[in-house]
Amino acid sequence: MRRLFFSSLFQNVRILWPIFSWILVIMTGLGVVIGRIEGWRMGEALYFTFVTGLTIGYGDLVPKHAIARILALLIGLSGIVLTGLIVAVSVHALGAAVRDQAE
Repeated sequence: MRRLFFSSLFQNVRILWPIFSWILVIMTGLGVVIGRIEGWRMGEALYFTFVTGLTIGYGDLVPKHAIARILALLIGLSGIVLTGLIVAVSVHALGAAVRDQAE
């Protein structure tokens, strides 16, 4: 069953990879812009991007400018969409594995 699951998962990820990659590019681009606005180093900007995109939000880096806060909201929403797509692909792969095993 595990083999069927991973086979279906990788097949679905391969199909949706352009969507995943565009979301990651958008998130990274927004993070770099926020980093420029706030005067953060590149590593800090990328760290902020993925902590915000994964909706963890430690609070150690916080945007002070209004436009940076709006862009941070967009990163958070993009992260939710990305997480939802990953969950949907995983559930679909699990369903396909269960159906294949039942046959």
